[in-house]
Amino acid sequence: MNKSAEFTIGVEEEYQIINPQTRELCGKAEQIIDHAQKNLAPDLNQDIIQPEMHRSQVEIATTICHSLSEVRQELARCRQMTIDAANKSGQAIAAAGTHPFSDWREQEITPKTRYQNLEAEFQQLIRELVIFGNHVHIGFGDRSLGIQVINRARIWLPVLLALSANSPFWLGQDTGYASYRTEMWTRLPMTGQPQIFEDYQEYQTLIDNLIATGAIKDPTTIYWDIRLSDRFPTIEFRVTDICMTVEEAVTITGLIRALVWTCYQEVINDLPLNRVRPELLRAAHWCAARYGLTGNLIDVVDHASLPAQDLVTSFLNYLHPALAKFGDWEVVSDGVQKILEQGNGAQRQLTIYQKNRSFQDVVDYIVAQTKLEP
Repeated sequence: MNKSAEFTIGVEEEYQIINPQTRELCGKAEQIIDHAQKNLAPDLNQDIIQPEMHRSQVEIATTICHSLSEVRQELARCRQMTIDAANKSGQAIAAAGTHPFSDWREQEITPKTRYQNLEAEFQQLIRELVIFGNHVHIGFGDRSLGIQVINRARIWLPVLLALSANSPFWLGQDTGYASYRTEMWTRLPMTGQPQIFEDYQEYQTLIDNLIATGAIKDPTTIYWDIRLSDRFPTIEFRVTDICMTVEEAVTITGLIRALVWTCYQEVINDLPLNRVRPELLRAAHWCAARYGLTGNLIDVVDHASLPAQDLVTSFLNYLHPALAKFGDWEVVSDGVQKILEQGNGAQRQLTIYQKNRSFQDVVDYIVAQTKLEP
């Protein structure tokens, strides 16, 4: 095995800050971060809770993990620390890709140069972009091989999106999408699925050209759903909504690491590459965002429309050797089955709303699920 392909894991989650009385988003990020730094983790070298684009959200990042059990412990720890810090500030924390009814017009951009520059560049798109995602990093230091892994993993991103979809509402409306966050996000340039690169040199040439033309300032502003991280020796998956529960996040993370390992094995064994057309992959991605697990998904390899459960099962079987290698088969397959039976986050939010016709009840449900003990 290539020593630079370590398959370590890091997870980043973006949380909503909620006013417990009104259930609306609340711009208290600075107070929550300050409390956490001073009172909850003063002896740590890293700041666990970080600001994000808007003052009504915060982000956490786990330490480097080597197993799914470590991921579970880290996410539980980070969520609890964030919840404790929010409670001290009189707020709550919720994990969903969009807020069910809060208005983006009432959310303030975080006063940091990075975010102010993004607003200056993208204007209204950034101001409306009150969304919450989940990023998974898999340790993979060989960038040349990493590009080949990405070429193969990209075709399975819609399945990951369908399983994690957790944003059906926007501005007090049922959007009809399982992941409306995806539709908001992909309006920006440099988002979506990367196309196939013949080698790392072709990838680097594109980066150089984008910088030379002023299209991007640096590689960190390429926001593809899967990319080589410019900050870490990792392959970074950015396709999913934030998961409502720790266990769902662990399941998605296990699938992602298994996918990287599986694609790596295909690369080193020189197996044929499925050169899926970008138009077909984009259609599959939209279908996953629109329907989640409630309709058909597009099998981009066999050019077929399949019930979501069938394609998810095929994906799980495809990853079986990798999951078995890491000792994750039982945990991940059970997690996937639970999502299929109980519904992804979007389905569960919709069930609460259809029962009570109350968006406040939906927020209460998300808050309760967010702090569930794994």
